[in-house]
Amino acid sequence: MRHLLAPYVSALAAAVMLLPTATACGFFADEAGLVIYSGRNEALVKPLLDRLEKSLGTSVEVRYGDSAELAAQLLEEGDKTAADLFLSQDAGALGALSKQGRLQRLRQPTLDKVAPQYRSRANDWIGVSGRVRVLAYHPDKVPNVPDSVHDLVKPEWKDKIGYAPTNASFQAFVTAMRVLEGEDATRTWLRGLKANNPKAYGNNINVLDAVDAGQVSIGLINHYYWYEKVAEKGAGNVVAKLRFLPGGDPGALINVAGVGILNGSEHRSTADKAVDFLLSKESQSYFADETKEYPLASGVTSTVPDLPPLDSLKAPKIDLSRLESLQQTLTMLREAGMV
Repeated sequence: MRHLLAPYVSALAAAVMLLPTATACGFFADEAGLVIYSGRNEALVKPLLDRLEKSLGTSVEVRYGDSAELAAQLLEEGDKTAADLFLSQDAGALGALSKQGRLQRLRQPTLDKVAPQYRSRANDWIGVSGRVRVLAYHPDKVPNVPDSVHDLVKPEWKDKIGYAPTNASFQAFVTAMRVLEGEDATRTWLRGLKANNPKAYGNNINVLDAVDAGQVSIGLINHYYWYEKVAEKGAGNVVAKLRFLPGGDPGALINVAGVGILNGSEHRSTADKAVDFLLSKESQSYFADETKEYPLASGVTSTVPDLPPLDSLKAPKIDLSRLESLQQTLTMLREAGMV
């Protein structure tokens, strides 16, 4: 099986050593309950999963970790896995499981709750919340905001860009560029960006803080970090502004957090109910309110002030399952000297 895991094995060996019994033979004591592998942060989703447990009326055991590592672990475990559901931070990890036939087809009434572009074409995973790639910029330093990430390789942006090259969301964006525009065009863009001496940060929050403080003029982030910062500090105390890119630019990628039901699950009926709960108004409102992400289920809209409606965005058209080709992206980033 290991030859199938190339995009997701960077830390698999360590994960297996730390969790040697994470299989159906006894990692979780209550085999009658539901088991979820969650690539979403515990601090973020535990309150919601506690509500899920009450809604189902059965125990819900959760193993938290990095989405890519958990996807690799699930491929390793195969049909022996204890997991019923995989809740992933991004579509790529779900795409990797779908590609290897590790997910079950979801019920049509469930699929119908979310627009086709935010779920698997194989109908075996579905998005539960969405996030948009945007440019954060300092208005005093950027009088003319770019219309495309391709503009960032121009000489005038030298020493002015912040980004998080080791962050999964940046790597997913680069993967999307590869899918949309090809290997050569993406490699050329990365080399051009590197030549402009961008400043690397550990995560999106650090990039936004640097833009807000004027340490860099512009940064590549996900939209919700800015809205969280405004909710925390107040709009008058946040200098940075956002640019939602037009024209289907790869820098306007809409990625999703999503969920799929594992082959081998012995609790299919309960798992179906769990997926439907994550798409319920209660859960969708939770994601919108707590993380400022976009709710994806029909009939639920965000109430975040000044957040553009999801259907107004000009995101690129892409099969999100194809974001699973992470290894090629990591190789390209290493060749460009970015990771």
